[in-house]
Amino acid sequence: MATIKITSKRQATFPAELCGDLGIEPGDQVTVEPQNIAGKKVWVIQPVKTETEDKWFGSLSNYAKGKSHNMDDIKASIVRGRKAE
Repeated sequence: MATIKITSKRQATFPAELCGDLGIEPGDQVTVEPQNIAGKKVWVIQPVKTETEDKWFGSLSNYAKGKSHNMDDIKASIVRGRKAE
């Protein structure tokens, strides 16, 4: 069970494991909805997916096809680009 502490500004820090399970990252938004389960009021937390995120997801995949994703190759490409400027 994860424990979340609320600050005096009503801010909360979610444990990394919980964020991983929810699929959320810094800057993401979540919804919190009340539900009744077995006569108890519980809160359901779900990530909010925006149209913008869905629209741009994978938009550079055609550009990346056939190119190396090795970090050394990426750094070398950046250096070549800076020299060209």
